[in-house]
Amino acid sequence: MTYTMKQYDMQDNLTRRQVFWLLQRLTSYALWKKKRDAFAIFADEYEIAVKTWPEGDPEYMPADNLSTIYEILGLYDKGLEQLARGYRFIWKDGQPLKLAVNRYYHLCQYFFPHPSYWERGAQLAPYPTKVDRLARLMRASEFQMEQAPFEVAASNDNFAQLQSATLLLDPDRYKYQFYELDYPVFPPSLPEIPASLGPVVESGDEVTADGIWEPVKISRGKVLGLLSVGEKTEENNGCFNYLVKGTHAPNIKGRPDPLTLRSAVTSTHWRLLWEDTRYKDGVIADESQYFLAAKREDAPAELADVPDVKTGDMCPVSGVWRAEKYADSSIHIVAGAVMPDLMVTDNLGERKVHWVTWHLVKRT
Repeated sequence: MTYTMKQYDMQDNLTRRQVFWLLQRLTSYALWKKKRDAFAIFADEYEIAVKTWPEGDPEYMPADNLSTIYEILGLYDKGLEQLARGYRFIWKDGQPLKLAVNRYYHLCQYFFPHPSYWERGAQLAPYPTKVDRLARLMRASEFQMEQAPFEVAASNDNFAQLQSATLLLDPDRYKYQFYELDYPVFPPSLPEIPASLGPVVESGDEVTADGIWEPVKISRGKVLGLLSVGEKTEENNGCFNYLVKGTHAPNIKGRPDPLTLRSAVTSTHWRLLWEDTRYKDGVIADESQYFLAAKREDAPAELADVPDVKTGDMCPVSGVWRAEKYADSSIHIVAGAVMPDLMVTDNLGERKVHWVTWHLVKRT
């Protein structure tokens, strides 16, 4: 799929508030608990599938994945226990929640290594129906940019996890070749960004507090273009990032080299916007705002009680269904049937299979 590049201005007030809220969401207990619970459902279904898969079926699920699956589940449980007490080292290298996601990515690479669908750690074609059902259950535990609080990698020039708000705000970034992640629903009123007086650290320095930090340029006026005078000014220098105390403040990417296309490694200052002290008092507040349901303004009253369903789900009501974002996709589906995928022409003119969300438009 070709991504549609959009630019998001980090000096725009709405963009700043959306990114701030999304970083709080991605580092909340509620989101990581939701990830763990969704993965547990997948783990149970995968074990059942391994035990009941027809003998002689060449398209079988690898039993070897079970050890990785239950390793991941154990890491989630350990990490959540510590997050519930306000500990955030769990996103550092070698710690439970970062390990859990790293092992999850490994599982995705070797989920179904059948030569007709897989090559060198990458899915090449839509999975068979039974396999696809399990793959969707697995992906239900995944969130866009869930790696936002992770310690940055020295092997990647210590670049910040979030180089652009595009990764969080552009809906196209939630769409992958064979699956799509849910786009978050923002609450009606987003909190304002708190006024921050610091502290300020520089790339490479030790981060002094868990929380959301803003990259800034620090400058002073100059006399005759040489001598710096007057008070310092701090100007936004990129996308907010969630940094964990005790890690090293990351770099940001500069302009790519025109010959090698490699991004320049650029140092910056980071100013603390919000210190994350959630759960340290042993209390997990109501975090239901992070998982609001999307409203369908155009749904008639008689359809309001029928939930949207996704490719592979069971159709709850016989009728005419339409795929979200595809106005000419209406088809009739009977109750109990499996909701289909959709063939979509991408920007290059190639037709590819997409998982979609279906809305009921007429009962029959």
